Amino acid sequence: MTTTRKPSHRPAPADPQAARHPLWDRRFTLYFAARAVSLLGDAMMPVAVALAVGALYGISGVGLVLGVWTGTFVLLVLFGGVFADRFGARRMMVGADLVRVFTQGVLAVAFFTGEPPFWLLVTMAALAGAAVAMFLPGVNGMVPLVAREPQRANATLKVADALAHLLGPALAGLLITLTSAGTVYTIDAGTFLLSALCLALIRFDPAATPARPPAAAADSRTGTARSLRGELHQGWREFRARTWMWAVILIWMGYGVLVFGPLVPLGSSLVGARLGPNAYGLAVSFLGAGTVLGGLLALRLRPARPLAAGTVAMALYTALPLCIALGAGLPVLLAGHALGGAAIAFWSVMWATSVQTHTPPAVLNRVTAYEQAGSVSGIALGQVLAGPATALASPDRLLWVSAGACLVGCATLFAIPAIRTLHRAAPRAKPYPSAGSPGTG
Repeated sequence: MTTTRKPSHRPAPADPQAARHPLWDRRFTLYFAARAVSLLGDAMMPVAVALAVGALYGISGVGLVLGVWTGTFVLLVLFGGVFADRFGARRMMVGADLVRVFTQGVLAVAFFTGEPPFWLLVTMAALAGAAVAMFLPGVNGMVPLVAREPQRANATLKVADALAHLLGPALAGLLITLTSAGTVYTIDAGTFLLSALCLALIRFDPAATPARPPAAAADSRTGTARSLRGELHQGWREFRARTWMWAVILIWMGYGVLVFGPLVPLGSSLVGARLGPNAYGLAVSFLGAGTVLGGLLALRLRPARPLAAGTVAMALYTALPLCIALGAGLPVLLAGHALGGAAIAFWSVMWATSVQTHTPPAVLNRVTAYEQAGSVSGIALGQVLAGPATALASPDRLLWVSAGACLVGCATLFAIPAIRTLHRAAPRAKPYPSAGSPGTG
């Protein structure tokens, strides 16, 4: 892993005041609280779906519910990026949280009162996926708004994500065993409510907001909004102009189909059958423990070529599908999940920071939407195909394919110069535009 070693090579902060602004001010603390509590609820959901839905409708049912959720997200996330740039990321995120309070609350009632029909599970998954499509594009854009050092903020948030995945799956498995899936969905609804409240309390400094672009100002004077198609096209141009970005997303689409998408349906089935449902929850918790370590490592290291360093880490992710495919015992299974968690966490911080610091602020949410749509579309397809694929090959053989695909993907990442040579960008002088209306505080 290549890091900057000579002090003279380290870029000076673009803003001399940055050193006097701690990370944990009011804005970042509220944003961190919103993300942390929401992530805890989210971390419980894969285990809840795998165990609760799987017990009723099998592997195909789990794959279809997850696939509908992900597919709806992919279809709508581009519009979420446009709306976040047009109306403000925070406003869209609060609205999306409230929608998810409704969807998870409905499912909680359904599980408490009996066995929910499959159509209800699919409908709520589609509605929740649409809400996430409105929420996630703004997550990337909010980070530079609430923190002057994006890599520190991203790494801190990744540690929170990791802790959530450490505690959430084990808690979900325990709650389902002791009570029912309805308890898990109730807690998830509560986390989204708290997230919406924390986001609504964040306030931005209008004096620090850059001036509105001339085109947007002209639209305001004439009372007409720029066409949705034009805004989508502008985001696409910015995305397409960065070879390192679209090349990574193409590879991630393949990862989604062959690695990430099938992992939960196949992994939960194999581990549950061999070692029991509690073992699967424990394994996912160790995935979270590894993610904590990866996030902490990303807090310490500032590689000169972040995507190259992230690719080295991603090669270690191969251990996760491999240990399941081998039918490893519990200690090896837990170690493989921890290693995989550390790998994906380090890559995620390097990737998020690269996108945030190499993308113009005015189009960041739209560019984020394009990269999310591409990377997640493969996951949706992989989740839907996981069940039917077991008719062609056993789950353990399919996970052997996942392990091989992970290594091939890393080799391809290194073979592309635009990815291998991308350098770390200097911090921006000012935060991004406010999360309220464009150009306003």
